[in-house]
Amino acid sequence: MKRYYPVIRVLSLVIFMFGLTMLVPWALSWALHDGAESAFDEAVLLTLGSGLGLWYATRREKRDLTIRDGFLMVALVWTVLPVYASLPLIIQLNASFTDAYFEAVSGLTTTGATVFEGLDKLPVSLNFWRTQLVWLGGMGLIVLAVAVLPLLGIGGRQMFKAETPGPMKDSKMTPRIAETAKGLWVVYTLISIACVLGYQWAGMTWLDAIMHMFATMGLGGFSSHDASFGYFDSPAIEAVSIAFMLIAGCNF
Repeated sequence: MKRYYPVIRVLSLVIFMFGLTMLVPWALSWALHDGAESAFDEAVLLTLGSGLGLWYATRREKRDLTIRDGFLMVALVWTVLPVYASLPLIIQLNASFTDAYFEAVSGLTTTGATVFEGLDKLPVSLNFWRTQLVWLGGMGLIVLAVAVLPLLGIGGRQMFKAETPGPMKDSKMTPRIAETAKGLWVVYTLISIACVLGYQWAGMTWLDAIMHMFATMGLGGFSSHDASFGYFDSPAIEAVSIAFMLIAGCNF
């Protein structure tokens, strides 16, 4: 078991970083008092606490990851993180673990299939969290981890190579993979901001614009409304969505 401690140590940091992304909908919930405050309180505490606990237990294991470890890390990230992502849904909606886990996996993998109805009546922060998962998954949690982990003294090359398909495993897009990951996220974020402005110009509220930007850039299809884009009945909004989906699809 101790042979896997270095993998668990890196996973703990990924879990902790993922918990930090919950702080955005958590803050939104408290700002709007939409009724999901306690759900996010518990979810953030459990996620950050788990990450810190696992890190403390394995903090002395600093061996570099091998390619084999990289494959294991990728599998663990895509299996474990949806458990934490589903916590706000389980706590707030009393959803079954199966339904909440499916929703989280669907968001993080940008599949876009949802098992929930009555989205218009959900707390805004929950819809924000659902769509934010699509945005995070759109560029790839592994790429995000590769961009951040070197700042913590941990290399991410093995994770990147395990996640990357085909012959790109042996090619270097830039001299340093971490710089490549950071560059991708900078471009992704800038285009995302442009998408928000486009939706707001076309007639969406700021919150709807941000949530639908998440779904558009991640190509995942989640919405804050049961009718999705049909709710707005706006050719201008549909034109913006088509344009940015094409940009996202061509570039990422």
